[in-house]
Amino acid sequence: MRDVPAVRVVTDSTASLPRPGHAAVADVLTSPDVAPTVVPLHVLVDDEVRREGVEITAAEVAERISRGERLTTSQPSTQELAEAYRDLAAQGARAIVSVHLSGKLSGTVATAERAGQRAMLPVRVVDSGTAAMALGFAAVEAARCAAAGCDADHVARRAEQVAASARALLLVDSLDHLRQGGRLSGPAAALGQALGVRPLLGLQDGTVDLVQRVRTRKASVGRLLALAEEHADRATRPVVAVHHLGAEDRAEEIAATLTERIGVRPVVTPVSAVLGTHVGPGALAVVVADRGGHVHDLEPGGPW
Repeated sequence: MRDVPAVRVVTDSTASLPRPGHAAVADVLTSPDVAPTVVPLHVLVDDEVRREGVEITAAEVAERISRGERLTTSQPSTQELAEAYRDLAAQGARAIVSVHLSGKLSGTVATAERAGQRAMLPVRVVDSGTAAMALGFAAVEAARCAAAGCDADHVARRAEQVAASARALLLVDSLDHLRQGGRLSGPAAALGQALGVRPLLGLQDGTVDLVQRVRTRKASVGRLLALAEEHADRATRPVVAVHHLGAEDRAEEIAATLTERIGVRPVVTPVSAVLGTHVGPGALAVVVADRGGHVHDLEPGGPW
């Protein structure tokens, strides 16, 4: 049994981490003393604050949006993050690396910095510049380094490295949800729905931006797969995730195709409830990140 790491990793629920068991994350997520601590963001339903993953799920968000309800979101409070840091300190942590979704999409990074100033131990905050499993893979890889006994600087650099390597591509049935939430870049927000254009979007430089205009659903999925494959081919050790909101069958089809083309079995998981609020039902996304050659020998049986 491993000792509790001196450095612990915190992330937020927009990382959309899967349930334990997938090969890409199982070695970390199955160990509570190693896994990143996840702090929920909030979905506001009829002026009631609900913590995603605790009091509201992505499936419920999809159902409510489909009924025409208007949902909004907010970051965790300073107190919620401070409590997470305090709990880890009580468990024996001597430093924390707190890795969060893009500061251009949410105030969570700024809130984590305020909470870190109140903490009784050093807190290193990392703006991943991304979200979903692009953030999730970064947090998991950081947790692997922490489990290997690395210091906080090393753990933070690892999170930054993996987040920077990630490519996140997104297809939505409608831009309205992203546009209403103010999460689109200028070029993407200006794109209309005329002539049946289906935009392929990406998380680039911390914001949701237009990657390419595509005419049909079939062509947009084809282009999504091609770009994901290109990015995986450039990676040393690619890890892949496929996200969806209320489109599990389509996500599984995309995952099966990517497995054949890349030789890596993707994590398939819904986007978080907060992200789902902004992308809307029917959304599909693919994330590819690179674990690179960074390996720690943690046990006699070999490296992770």
